[in-house]
Amino acid sequence: MRRDIASLAARLMAEDGVDDYGLAKRKAARQLGVADSEALPTNQAVEAALLAYQALYQGDEQPQRLARLRREALAMMYRLQAFHPYLTGPVLTGTAGRHSPVAIDLYADNSKEVEIFLLDQRLDFVHVDPGRGPDVPELRLHVTGRAAASDQTTDFLLSVHAHSQERVRRRNPHTGQSVPRANIDALQALLAAGGGD
Repeated sequence: MRRDIASLAARLMAEDGVDDYGLAKRKAARQLGVADSEALPTNQAVEAALLAYQALYQGDEQPQRLARLRREALAMMYRLQAFHPYLTGPVLTGTAGRHSPVAIDLYADNSKEVEIFLLDQRLDFVHVDPGRGPDVPELRLHVTGRAAASDQTTDFLLSVHAHSQERVRRRNPHTGQSVPRANIDALQALLAAGGGD
């Protein structure tokens, strides 16, 4: 049953734009008639199912999507270079779906500096609930725009942390492992190694 829930959760993430593992698992369990209280698969199991699903059903579009999103991420990170940007999330790990935003962590002495910068750059943004927990950002912004020379707009999710937090490695609350992240140099190396074409 856990494997079935993981597979359906992966499909929901890949096709319907669900970007939260917990929500995808709960929706999948309900659709399969399994009570929420029953044991659900781990996030790692869903991520493995998502990668398998994308390879099987989105094999042609997934590499192109990742390449475009990683190039857009790099262009936006160059624009935001003053705030020490790091790419995180599905675009970095390779599980980005059709509706996944490009998640970028920023570090600033004052989160208002980022808002002022975005306004100066004529980038529209809306505030997003940063959530709860020990690693939540001071500010989370959803930006839609074009960072690179592209005919498509891209959704960016910018999480602004205190500058003093840049050297602190955030941990996944479910696994305890460090959350992967890449600065400009690391993303350039990934793209040069074929992680973007």
